[in-house]
Amino acid sequence: MDGRSVLERCDLLATCTEEPGRITRPFASDAMRHAHQYVEDWMRQAGMTARRDNIGNLHARYEGSGDATLLLGSHLDSVRDAGRYDGPLGVMVAIAAVQRLHDAGKQLPFAVEVLAFADEEGLRFGSTYLGSRAVAGRFDPRDLERTDSRGVAMAEAVQAFGGDPSKIGEDRWSGDRPLGYIEVHIEQGPVLESLGLPVGVVSAIAGQSRFEITFTGEAGHAGTVPMAQRRDALVGASIFVEAVDAVRENPDLVATVGRLSVRPGAANVIPGEVNLSLDVRSPDDETREVECEHLLKLAGEIARRRNLELTVSPVSERPAVGCSPRMIALLLKAIGEGAVEVPSGAGHDGVYMSEITEIGMLFVRCKGGISHNPAESVTAGDVAVAIDVLGRFLQLLAEE
Repeated sequence: MDGRSVLERCDLLATCTEEPGRITRPFASDAMRHAHQYVEDWMRQAGMTARRDNIGNLHARYEGSGDATLLLGSHLDSVRDAGRYDGPLGVMVAIAAVQRLHDAGKQLPFAVEVLAFADEEGLRFGSTYLGSRAVAGRFDPRDLERTDSRGVAMAEAVQAFGGDPSKIGEDRWSGDRPLGYIEVHIEQGPVLESLGLPVGVVSAIAGQSRFEITFTGEAGHAGTVPMAQRRDALVGASIFVEAVDAVRENPDLVATVGRLSVRPGAANVIPGEVNLSLDVRSPDDETREVECEHLLKLAGEIARRRNLELTVSPVSERPAVGCSPRMIALLLKAIGEGAVEVPSGAGHDGVYMSEITEIGMLFVRCKGGISHNPAESVTAGDVAVAIDVLGRFLQLLAEE
């Protein structure tokens, strides 16, 4: 197995889609079923026994001479109109590393289990990390009541895919505490490319705070209400968006207004209400919390100055997850001279896997830092480096 072989497998998985002409592979879909057929076959070729749990994760095990288990993995689902490497690349690199062990007739002093998670993106039911939450014992049974755009309940989808919704609790990791969990993933950012490096070690997965914010003013005729008497909600929201962009002055923070809706949304009507999303992330929780407090206070000040009403609704909050110092050290050693640590601003299955074991992550350079986009691109050479690094990591862990 080499980098080119892995990319060819990612190309094949890209054909497993619900929408011809673009990659859309939701949880528990026919497209995912098709992908599983390929992946299970590749797992068995690598000398592993494969099974599927109730939530729809694929588990493949390569036995070792000891009882301990190291977990490797990533996810197989996608966003809508996705690239072909976000998620699947990590699963393919993990299988490739095990394939090399199998081809060499080599056994480690621990078993290696590859996890291909059923859902990380949350495309179909709007509930992220279904696969890793189930393994971590954090699946919420209330999610089974969620329905997709066609009115199909998650419980129905799980059953149609071959799982038993009432037994998802049994998907929880039940063995001894794993040695660790390692995930290979495209960087989804431009840092490694700017440094001219093929791979990097993740220091932490950023914490995230999300809010829904509504500025409410008064709709009115665009031609008859004097400027001085207007309560234009869009003006207030625009000032706030500019303030969010000013976060760029802090290198340890990112903040985004990714969605904005204007009502009534007519060309000749003053906007009476604007609803927007706010997403704030940082690898340091205190930094994130302080910035959120600052931005929400600022939103209130803008509303008062513009004679608007303000509503803030917290949507979700997730603390930062630091990668294990031990796993970081081994991955850095596996890379060798010039290895760097970089934080991850995106969420990963490692967030929940950290609740059952130490985690580590290896980033692979992606062109332009583009992700969640058909233009997602990695090179065979960089993927080959990732396979080599993962192989050396396995050897270093074995030597410990």
